[in-house]
Parts: sequence; structure tokens; C-alpha cells
Amino acid sequence: QVQLVESGGGLVQAGGSLRLSCAASGRTFSNYAMGWFRQAPGKGREFVAAITSSGGTFYTDSMKGRFTISRDNAQNTVYLQMNSLTREDTAVYYCAASYTRRDYSGNYYSDSRKYDYWGQGTQVTVSS
Repeated sequence: QVQLVESGGGLVQAGGSLRLSCAASGRTFSNYAMGWFRQAPGKGREFVAAITSSGGTFYTDSMKGRFTISRDNAQNTVYLQMNSLTREDTAVYYCAASYTRRDYSGNYYSDSRKYDYWGQGTQVTVSS
């Protein structure tokens, strides 16, 4: 069992930045690929970014250059740095963990069904 707890969400003005954190506990963190997804009101869950156990990163095209995912295995934490935020980034952001024995292509990590554990989510609201 892996427990994931997100933090760092909040209210920010358009053009601003936030850094989300996801603290993991329960199993060997370094064995898990970690992903961030988001869900806006009235919409389905959307892939944001993922980082493999070896540090490879994947992003949804619209977020490349604005968002950066990183991990600190010593702290059992994954981060999502979000810059140049727009109102369209308003959503609940979820952290997820996928137990993987090897690296896969990006399509694997964008599929929410590949993830074994999910956090409760953190709200990000971008005002104009």
C-alpha cells in the first residue's frame, strides 16, 4: 500500500506560479513511476505529467515549457512546478503512483488506468 498526500495548491493570479508536492509513504518510492493528473469542473481527468523511476519525464503537449515534474527519492516526494498559469489550469490536481519494473513509452504514463495509487487531490484556482 502507498499513501499519497498532495499539497501546495491554492489561489493564484493568471501568470503566476505554484509548486505542488506529493509526499509518498508505505512502499519503496523509487520503484514507482509518478504522475500528475488534473480534473476541472465538469470535465474528465486529464494527464499532466509523469516521471519514471529512472527520472524520465513526459508531459501533455499543452503543458510543455510551463510545467516541470521532478522527484526526490530521498524525500519520497514528487513535485510539479507550474508557471505562467492561466484560468484554464484551474482544476483539482491529483498525484498518482504506478509500480513499474521498467520504463515505458509516454502513452503508458498518460493512461490513468496504469496507476495503482492516488492521492486525494489539491485544488488549484487561477484568477484573472
